[in-house]
Amino acid sequence: MKFLVALAILCYTASATIIFEEQFGEGWEDRWVESTAKGSEQGAFKWSAGKFYNDAEKDKGLQTSQDARFYGISSKFDSFDNEGKDLVIQFTVKHEQKIDCGGGYVKVFPSDLVQADMHGDSPYNIMFGPDICGPGTKKVHVIFNYKGNNLLTKKDIRCKDDELTHLYTLILHSDNTYEVRIDNSKVESGNLEDDWDFLPAKTIKDPEAKKPEDWDDREKIDDPEDTKPEDYDKPEFIADPDAEKPEDWDDDMDGEWEPPMINNPEYQGEWKPKQIDNPEYKGKWVHPMIDNPDYEADDSLYQFDDTAVIGFDLWQVKSGTIFDNILISDSVEDAETQAKELWEVTKEGEKKMKDKQDEEERKKREEEEAKRKEEEGDDEDEDDEDFEDYEDEAFGEDDFDDEDEEDEPHDEL
Repeated sequence: MKFLVALAILCYTASATIIFEEQFGEGWEDRWVESTAKGSEQGAFKWSAGKFYNDAEKDKGLQTSQDARFYGISSKFDSFDNEGKDLVIQFTVKHEQKIDCGGGYVKVFPSDLVQADMHGDSPYNIMFGPDICGPGTKKVHVIFNYKGNNLLTKKDIRCKDDELTHLYTLILHSDNTYEVRIDNSKVESGNLEDDWDFLPAKTIKDPEAKKPEDWDDREKIDDPEDTKPEDYDKPEFIADPDAEKPEDWDDDMDGEWEPPMINNPEYQGEWKPKQIDNPEYKGKWVHPMIDNPDYEADDSLYQFDDTAVIGFDLWQVKSGTIFDNILISDSVEDAETQAKELWEVTKEGEKKMKDKQDEEERKKREEEEAKRKEEEGDDEDEDDEDFEDYEDEAFGEDDFDDEDEEDEPHDEL
């Protein structure tokens, strides 16, 4: 039995394929092509681990470096077809700049992409990853291209918006199901056909069906026995009985005086007969459904027969995002292994370093604030001393006798 298990594991390991992997070590520039499609608006990437990290060298990735810029860079690999296999796309994102508006997603493209001209309208197979713009947009995009149309998910998948490194994983299964993970934990899953508009609806309303003319779907009706009371009708407003004509009112000059109007306390509103159960009620009419003649099932919604490029095609208002640890594989286990070996190790050391920096900055701010208050106090003391010196010079010390002391008598002429 143990032999069979070991053989199964060996067979699985042999069949699992890492299609693309990038951890941005030495020589990464030779594997990536920057787009020049946006000209002077194209931002530059730099190779950096950022302000806080676990390992200064191992944690280096691609970092956006200029504010309010488009970014485009891509790497090509051998084209593959994921028919009958899982497809896993995974990478890390660190918005250490406290991003306010900008993308953090990847795109995978077919082999005909012109990398140097990659831009926002370049056709892609999949777009996946976080997108943030203000407090209202903090989502994970999962967009599939199907027959030339880019399809957005119907579900709202929230992304992380702090300054630490986070791991994003998209898993497409060959049974047309999917899973989205953040930090190696499932945040969404389901069926591709249910959560995207790949196909027309399976059923539609029968165009030949119509509600019968005698169908009564009124649950309640007016009580025919109910009548309006004879004294019901009262005006909504009446003249104020307590108002009095002003004494200085001149009818010739001011016109005929009329008292102001007030709400009538006896007003009951528009009369309506009471409601009773409708004896003819047949229930709500439901439009009959029929099979949609335009619907055709597709068991290969998950499949892309030509995927050969991965790239970042972004716009960022505030730069500083770092991308790293990219993986494309047909094995979920490969992604989980990479997550443990890279991201889980990075997050602990990175958090420790950031906490230390935050504490140092907090202490520095407190010291600067204390120094500022001390200097303001010294300035106030100096101002008081300067004012006293000014009084002495302007008026003389003898000009400020106590109020209780009697004035000296003037010498008579």
